Amino acid sequence: MSADISEENRSTRIESVATLPVYRSRREGLLTDLYQLTMMYGYYKSGRMNKRVVFDLFYRSNPCDNGYVICAGLEQAAVYLHTLRFYPDEIAYLRGAGLFDEGFLRHLEEFRFTGTMHAVPEGSIVFPNEPLVRMEGRIFELQLIESALLCFINHQSLIATKAARIVLATHGALVEDAAHPTSEFGLRRAQNADAAVFGARASYIGGCTSTSNVAAGYNFQIPIAGTQAHSWIQSFDSELEAFRAYVEAFPARAVLLVDTYDVLRSGIPNAIVVGRELRARGQDLLAVRIDSGDLSYLSKEARKRLDAAGFHSTQIIASDDLDEDTIRDLMLQGAAIDGWGVGTALITAKDCPALGGVYKLAAEEEDGQFVPRSKVSENPVKVTNPGKKKVLRFYVDGMANADLIMLDHESTPQGEPVHLFDPVHTYKRKTIGEYTVRELLQPIFVDGEFVYDLPTIEEIRAFTRAELQTLPRETLRPKNPHVYHVDLSRELWELKQALVARMRL
Repeated sequence: MSADISEENRSTRIESVATLPVYRSRREGLLTDLYQLTMMYGYYKSGRMNKRVVFDLFYRSNPCDNGYVICAGLEQAAVYLHTLRFYPDEIAYLRGAGLFDEGFLRHLEEFRFTGTMHAVPEGSIVFPNEPLVRMEGRIFELQLIESALLCFINHQSLIATKAARIVLATHGALVEDAAHPTSEFGLRRAQNADAAVFGARASYIGGCTSTSNVAAGYNFQIPIAGTQAHSWIQSFDSELEAFRAYVEAFPARAVLLVDTYDVLRSGIPNAIVVGRELRARGQDLLAVRIDSGDLSYLSKEARKRLDAAGFHSTQIIASDDLDEDTIRDLMLQGAAIDGWGVGTALITAKDCPALGGVYKLAAEEEDGQFVPRSKVSENPVKVTNPGKKKVLRFYVDGMANADLIMLDHESTPQGEPVHLFDPVHTYKRKTIGEYTVRELLQPIFVDGEFVYDLPTIEEIRAFTRAELQTLPRETLRPKNPHVYHVDLSRELWELKQALVARMRL
């Protein structure tokens, strides 16, 4: 996760990612809203296109009443910036719109990203109102990229967070020692192919162990999982014949779907018959899958019958429109389920289908210095934090204790007591004595040059798991979680109050 790498590794990693199949032939210069282009044109016409500015990308509230968000999508954002171009047919399309003159179109033809980007490492745990991405550069460039960056970060962060909620509900792979593997099964229910592929990637970052989406597996080296559907069983004269044909084709991957007709009267008995035949050939029945009915009752009864037949190691996998609430209820009921397949609720973040991240101007350069800017609104939650900022995280005994948003020029505390106060309810105060501190925003691009070592998907996933293990259980709680402390430095808080007061005159 460090920027301290060789030039060779830097260029090799981003070029290898940029040539992955999902990225090939992607033209994303026009992946923007029209008002971004009209503002760019206005900057060009008014002679302000080269004004240097700072933008922050952040979100205001956690999705699903959650206590945190897993930030994902940085790799896609980095490749987008690295490869951003306008191609001749795209210029011709914009010319045909009749909105822009030829001088502006020539600037688009020559467009390359030359700005500076800082971001939290992908897989980081983040909280409302703290910058996840800080962009610095020409307003002409930074205005164009707003919509795409929000698209990438909002979507993958939302799905990664939903995946973590689901996996945590299984008492599984993120914070417990014993894992209950959870596979992402959402391809057929995703809103489109990109949402399915990148959603599967985000799900893996969030803790899923595999995906049914072969394209996601191919593009991102995610383990793939899947066996048969009910149509396979129905296509044979009997369920037993279907089971036998399947294990003949995949004797080392014998996972059987047992609910096509009747789980307990035919599915499990037929699976046991085939399991015995496999054992006679030196192999074994790995698992059965139940996709409908009362999963708690059926799994417990299936477990009894499998155990009675000597198939103690055969696992029971459950699917059937699962989400974190259903999984948690099943676990509380003592369901005998060893693994999960989750589709619609995960890939669509069904109960909260948008993160709501925003991208706001924080500073403008005047006379060689950045002057802070703030958006003031009748809605207090929409008043933005001004200036070029950084985010510090304080750890006490290895656990994340509080985050502090500071102006970039302020000194990072080095062991002295840190006094924090709630930026809204300022009477709420706390002091941190012994701590370690980490700066969250890391350089990704500097003056257009890519300077970050993009981690592998496995490294991101491991980082996310480690991040979650630093959070108090109260913050991980799915309902009414403890609100993690995110405070402003006194200097930033006073600057914000002064700007608001000035704008309200």
